[in-house]
Amino acid sequence: MSMPSNALRAPVSSRRDSAEASDGQATEEPQTMLTDQERWIRVKQRLRTEVGEDIFSSWFARMELEAVTVEAVQVSVPTRFLKSWIQSHYAERVLACWKAEMPDVRRVDIELRTAVRGGAGLRIRNDRLEPSADARAPSGIEPIEMRGQMAPVQSAHESLGGSPLDPRLTFDSFVVGRSNTLAHAAALQVASAKRGDPVMFNPLYIHSGVGLGKTHLLQAIAWNGNAGRDRKILYLTAEKFMYGFVAALRSQTALMFKEALRGIDVLVIDDLQFLQGKNTQAEFCHTLNALVDAGRQVIVAADRPPADLESLDDRVRSRLAGGLVVEMGSLDESLRLEILHARVAVTRHAHPSFDVPPMVLTFIARTITHNGRDLDGALNRLLAHNKLTGFPVTMEMAERAVRDLIRPPEPKRVKIEDIQRIVALQYNVSRADLLSSRRTANVVRPRQIAMYLAKTLTLRSLPEIGRRFGGRDHTTVLHAVRKIEGLVGNDTSLAEEIELLKRLLQE
Repeated sequence: MSMPSNALRAPVSSRRDSAEASDGQATEEPQTMLTDQERWIRVKQRLRTEVGEDIFSSWFARMELEAVTVEAVQVSVPTRFLKSWIQSHYAERVLACWKAEMPDVRRVDIELRTAVRGGAGLRIRNDRLEPSADARAPSGIEPIEMRGQMAPVQSAHESLGGSPLDPRLTFDSFVVGRSNTLAHAAALQVASAKRGDPVMFNPLYIHSGVGLGKTHLLQAIAWNGNAGRDRKILYLTAEKFMYGFVAALRSQTALMFKEALRGIDVLVIDDLQFLQGKNTQAEFCHTLNALVDAGRQVIVAADRPPADLESLDDRVRSRLAGGLVVEMGSLDESLRLEILHARVAVTRHAHPSFDVPPMVLTFIARTITHNGRDLDGALNRLLAHNKLTGFPVTMEMAERAVRDLIRPPEPKRVKIEDIQRIVALQYNVSRADLLSSRRTANVVRPRQIAMYLAKTLTLRSLPEIGRRFGGRDHTTVLHAVRKIEGLVGNDTSLAEEIELLKRLLQE
C-alpha cells in the first residue's frame, strides 16, 4: 500500500553537525536522518552514474517512489513493458543502489500505474485496476464503473498506446449472413484460441469495402481473445502503427518499440491500405515475419486483397497472401434487415418508446444498400426526428429523413483477373498466353486489349498493371493503351468488340 503523500513530503529532519573522524576525515551524515524522497534522489543519482545518462533516461526516468518500509521499497512505472524489462535486466542493480542507502532493504517491488487527465490515476495491483491515492472519489461519492477501457485487453494498449476499442463491437452484436459467414467463423476461431494452441490461419487477412464489418470483427477478436487474460492482444490501426514507430524513432526508443511488439501474442492491424513509408513498411514486414515465425497470431484487415495493395512492398504482399485471405461481400437485403432489427433492439434499451414499424425497416433495408454505416445513420435520423419532434416514426417521415442516403447502385468493381479471363475467352487464347512473352499476332492484340481495359476500367496504375501481366514494364502497358486508343478511333469493328467486352465485364 502506498504511504500517504504527506509522508513522502515530510520535512528534512535536523542534522548533526559534521564531526571529524579520528583519522582526520569527515564522517558521512547518518542515513537515518534523510527522508524517503531524499534517499530516492540519491538512489537515482547512483543509477544514473552506473548505467549512464542514455540508459537512465530510457528506463528509469519515469520510475517513481511509492512507499518505503524497513525491508522493502515500492516503486512504480507506467507500462508493463518497463516493469518487465527492469525486472529482467536491472533488478539487482536497483536493489544494490537502495542497499547502499538502506542496508536493511531486502527487496524492491515494482508496480504499474496509469495516468488519467487531471492528475488522477489508476494503479494496477495484482492485475487489477485500482484508484491511486489522489484519484479516489471524495467521501460519499460512488465511483463511476468504467466499462470497456478497464477490460484486460487494455494491458497491451497501456504499453504501446493501442487504438481505442469500442465496447459495442463484439461477436454478440455481429450479425452473420451469407456474405460474411466465412470471415466470422475464421475470426471466432482465432479469438477462441488459447496460448499454446497451434495457429491455424496465420496471418488471417480480411478485406471488404467500407462499412461491411471488418473493424467490427477485428475489435471483436480483441475483446473476446482477452476475456480470459490468457493472451496479450494489441489492436492497432495502420495509422497508429506508423505514429508509434515514428515516435519511437524520434525519441530513440525504437528498440523498446520493436521488443514490445514482438512480445504480443496476437497483433491486430486495421486499415492496412493506409500503411505508408519505406521504413515503416520494412518494420511492419520484420514484425510480421517475427510473429508468424514464432507462432504468434497476426490478423490484418484492408479494403482490398493483398495483391491489390500497390503501395505495399512485394515481400509484405507475399507474406499476407500466404495466410488465409477472406473477402466480406456486400450486405444482401435480408442481412440488412436483420442488422436493422438488431440495432433497433439495442436502441430501445436506452429509448424504450422508440418504435419503428416493420414496413419502415423493410423500406430502409431495400433502399439503403451501400453499407452498414448508412443503416446506422438512417436509424439515428429516425430516432432524432422521433425524440426531438415527438412524432411517431412513419413511412413519410422515413422517406424524408433518409432520402440523401439512397444512392444509385454502384457499377460492378472490375478486377484485372476478370478482364484477363473474359478477353482470353473472347479471343480463344489462354490466360497463360496473355501473361507469357509470346509475340505472335493472335496473342499480342488480345494482350494489348486486356491492358487497355485494365487501364480504363480499374484504378490500377501502369506499373501495377504491368506487374499483373507477367511482370512487364509500365512503358509496355502505356504503349498498348495508346495503340488500342488509336485503333478504336479508326476501326469500327474493334470499337464494337471492346464495347461488348465492357458490357460482359459490367454484368
